Amino acid sequence: MINVYCKTDALWRCDSWLDQDPPSRNIWVDLISPNADEIAKVQKFLSLEIPTRAEMQEIEASSRLYQDNGAYFMTATAVTSPEHDSLEASAITFILSEAYLVTVRYLNPKPFDSFAARIQKPGSSYSSSTDLMIGLLETIIDRMADILEMHSAEVERISKAIFTADGHRGAPQVNLQETIKDIGIEGNHVSILRESLVSVSRMAIYLNQAVAQHPQVAALREILKEISRDLASLADHASFMASKVNFILDATLGMINIEQNKIIKLFSVAAVVFLPPTLIASIYGMNFQAMPELSWPFGYPLAILLMIVSAILPYTYFKRKGWL
Repeated sequence: MINVYCKTDALWRCDSWLDQDPPSRNIWVDLISPNADEIAKVQKFLSLEIPTRAEMQEIEASSRLYQDNGAYFMTATAVTSPEHDSLEASAITFILSEAYLVTVRYLNPKPFDSFAARIQKPGSSYSSSTDLMIGLLETIIDRMADILEMHSAEVERISKAIFTADGHRGAPQVNLQETIKDIGIEGNHVSILRESLVSVSRMAIYLNQAVAQHPQVAALREILKEISRDLASLADHASFMASKVNFILDATLGMINIEQNKIIKLFSVAAVVFLPPTLIASIYGMNFQAMPELSWPFGYPLAILLMIVSAILPYTYFKRKGWL
């Protein structure tokens, strides 16, 4: 699908790319999961080579950030799904020139829809392709910050549930094995966010070169400097969250080991408690004729009493030591 946003007076309007070509300047061409015919049409109209989906996935900087035929090609990894269980990231290509902005994406991140709605409202201050690029980048960063805050709160909830489960009376019991799965999910989410932040940071730095010929280059570079500071602060927070996830994982594994040790200790103490009664029962279970206790009238009650006493004594000792 192709959405074309054209500048008319002070407003931007969205049109579908039909048989008639859009204006040659002040346009934003948004390609959403384009097919071969749509890509060919845009390439012919704008005289540029749009990277394929496979080329967009390449990770080397020279394949993601480059200049060709007067246009700057920038590919970044953006977060597309903020849900806790299905956070995803997808490569998005931005093609910027003085006359147009082209975006190529195969998923639908929320910032694109919200930014498109914003530029079509009266009073929109976006007047060029560069303004659109920077405004769209700011919207993407704001959304990434919201998603990072969401998952930071989820990590904090898991942390609080783990460390208050046994430490506070009336606290709910925590299934540590399920908690490990939740920690793994959040660890993957934080990793995706960190990757996306690094990718967008590189693109923001490269964008400084793209605005070098803009009439308001000083003001734009000041905005880009502020964007870089925001990205750096978000990256620091994401690194802190990654460290916290690792700490919570280690703590959870330690608690599981403690629970397993408690079970093993309980079986060990139980084995020691029942060892003396078992010894007495084994002695009087032997089939020897010359066993004087066999002819005693109170031999059986005495053996039972000895077994009970021999079980109570070690149990009392372990109880005083706090082993039970």
